[in-house]
Amino acid sequence: MSLFLHPGLVALTLGYVLSQFYRAFLAVLSSTLQAELGASAGDLAISSGMWFISFAAVQVPVGWALDNIGPKRTAAVLLALGGGGGAAIFALATQVWHLHLAMALIGIGCAPALMAAYYILAHEFPPAVFAGMTGLVVGFGSLGDILGTAPLVALIHSAGWRNALWLLTGATLLVAGLQMWLVRDPAHAADAPRGRIADVLRLRVLWLMLPLIAGSYAVSAAIRGLWAAPYLRDVFDAGDAAIGKATMAMGIAMVAGNLLAGRFVWLCRSPRRAAVAGHVLAIGALAGLCLLPALSLGLSVALLAALGMCGTNYALLMAHARGLLPVHLVGRGVTFLNMISVGGVGVMQFASRPVHHATDALFAPAQSYALLFLFFLVPVVIGMVIYLRTPEAADA
Repeated sequence: MSLFLHPGLVALTLGYVLSQFYRAFLAVLSSTLQAELGASAGDLAISSGMWFISFAAVQVPVGWALDNIGPKRTAAVLLALGGGGGAAIFALATQVWHLHLAMALIGIGCAPALMAAYYILAHEFPPAVFAGMTGLVVGFGSLGDILGTAPLVALIHSAGWRNALWLLTGATLLVAGLQMWLVRDPAHAADAPRGRIADVLRLRVLWLMLPLIAGSYAVSAAIRGLWAAPYLRDVFDAGDAAIGKATMAMGIAMVAGNLLAGRFVWLCRSPRRAAVAGHVLAIGALAGLCLLPALSLGLSVALLAALGMCGTNYALLMAHARGLLPVHLVGRGVTFLNMISVGGVGVMQFASRPVHHATDALFAPAQSYALLFLFFLVPVVIGMVIYLRTPEAADA
């Protein structure tokens, strides 16, 4: 079945577009929020981290809700209340802490978007097409990254940032309404076993994946959403327009990588092999930024785009994990792993702030950002070494 023939998945993908947009849009708002609210890069690191921490914190309850309430109401209600309410608070913000609160609420609202789609895919599609279908959802959803770059800059310049946020509030409520209308909860047999988080934790093979899952997505999400813009501005003196184009290139690469995820898995012959290859690319791109942070703007943008393409590593890891999870544990399992992944981004966001402050006080901008990229590189290398011990899934 095609993604486009499943209206519920289309509605959930639109919710994931918003999720990708909200987790990254602070990058192009940084200068505006600094000028109007006095929000520093460190303040925005906290705001962005609040999105990821709140998103991660509700993943276990979201897993329970998917199993017991269903993806329709779980996704639609949280998106309307959290996403729509948080966007409205952002539009009304007059203090920096208002941004923290708004981003925390938006994170809660976006928490079920992708997991609800995964839940439906796991129950209505065969495991063999899971990687390809989830790649399509993530790929089309990653259009939100592109909308959060140059198009958002153009909207802010024409309408103002507060009016732009009010438009986003309306769009969020509209998508929530579409989800309530179009999503259909999968049917379950009355005697079907219900998964528990304790059952997930007993799957020891997943523990070998957790270090890489915790550090992998932070590479593309945290750098794309927070540090790419300051890096290009401080090292290359790039303006808003150039930053918007550079981050859009990163977003386009992220979309392309996810849309090609299914094909990549086919070429590598399993999600595990594809995840290993994807992380080798991520490690190479990060190493390039560490070693050559100021060689040229073009090279840096190309390496950032490579990191954007490596955003598909998340979908590859989840596809591998799906093959290791019994069907009755898919809801709890994928939300638990998503909590680890997105929580890892939040932790890295928070931790990157003092790292940047310390290095910025001691070194020139190029060397300071090189050490910041090294901060992201080390956990991925460690996680990769441990991940190599995982077995192939049974259906690989």
